[in-house]
Amino acid sequence: MALSDMAARNAKPGKKMYKLADEYGLYLQVNPIGTKRWYFKFAYNGKESRIAFGAYPLVSLSRARDKRDEARLMILDGIHPKQKRIAEKEAEEDALNTFEKMAREWSQQMLRRRRWSETHANRIWRDMEKHVLPVIGQRHVAELKTKDLLVPLRVVEANDRLELASRLKQRITDIMGYAVQCGVIDRNPAKDMAGALMPPRVTHRPALRLERLPEFLTKLDYYYGRRLTKLAIQFTLLTFSRSSEIRLARWSEFDIERAIWIIPAERTPIPGVKFSYRGAKMQSEHIVPLSRQTLAVLAEIRTISGEGELLFPGDHSLIKPMSENTVNNALRTMGYDTAKELCGHGFRTMACSALIESGKWSRDAIERQMSHQERNAVRAAYIHKAEHIVERKLIMQWWGDYLDAVSREFVVPYEFEVG
Repeated sequence: MALSDMAARNAKPGKKMYKLADEYGLYLQVNPIGTKRWYFKFAYNGKESRIAFGAYPLVSLSRARDKRDEARLMILDGIHPKQKRIAEKEAEEDALNTFEKMAREWSQQMLRRRRWSETHANRIWRDMEKHVLPVIGQRHVAELKTKDLLVPLRVVEANDRLELASRLKQRITDIMGYAVQCGVIDRNPAKDMAGALMPPRVTHRPALRLERLPEFLTKLDYYYGRRLTKLAIQFTLLTFSRSSEIRLARWSEFDIERAIWIIPAERTPIPGVKFSYRGAKMQSEHIVPLSRQTLAVLAEIRTISGEGELLFPGDHSLIKPMSENTVNNALRTMGYDTAKELCGHGFRTMACSALIESGKWSRDAIERQMSHQERNAVRAAYIHKAEHIVERKLIMQWWGDYLDAVSREFVVPYEFEVG
């Protein structure tokens, strides 16, 4: 007997679930909590199954019967209604696999794995939103070919922002690689972008030959500019750290008793100072052992800026850092062409050359102290974990002693022995 709409509407919940049958396998299930749901019971290849059609009265009796009849026709055509619904749902979900969705999931994964800081992730996402997502964000990743992925990059390249284009190319490659890992696509078309863009221009970082160290140290000794600037040059030479790591250094990062400087992955931003959140360049904590010479320089610096937060505050404000041009301006005052002869970053080149030429230190220890990024993932994991801190302490003290020695006369690194 067919079910009436009045009977369905007036059905009251009982202590147990019960069913009100309609025709051809359709029934209304009435639950103890008062909810009512339509189900269609059927047999397919000799096996009994059922499929839900939704809640009553949202789905009316008439609509439930229509759904039942559609399902019966599918069965006659050899189609399992439930499997068809699953396939349709999967197709709907797959249709949502746009480049932007994959990009968001990839970005969240990088954060969960602590590969990025929140600030770094936000910077990357801003670049994606500005240059990439407006062009290919709403397209399904499966339909994106190499030529499609290159479209937003060509625009950035045309604006002569080659470094940004290179970074975005790497991000797109990683996102499409994530889509492969998720099973959304079978291969990564972004890998075929290799060589398609102009490479970023290599910035020449001039450095003196080691033979000129005595000359430089003599000129530095006679430098009569701002005292804190001279100390900044000495500190940079002794630690061979990067400019932003030094300019934005806080006193709280130094453990004088243990003779180490711990550069954080990210710093608390200084209001009004661009990029003041920057810490160690590789986005992971970096340890700099402090030689006796560096500790002596720090003691002098403390007499000038020890009451504040920053090691190297600017001329006009104790809460804002020294200008990024300060060291290079001083080098020009000393007579060096910072475009061709020597710049502040060149101290890193000079220190690295001396350490390698000495033949005393392992490559891993030098690379770790230089805070270079290891391209080999296995080596990177090993180096980061071990850190070679004992050898690195010896390296930094050797470098401090070497600078003392060459201030009197030049000694080739491999012949220098600490007395």
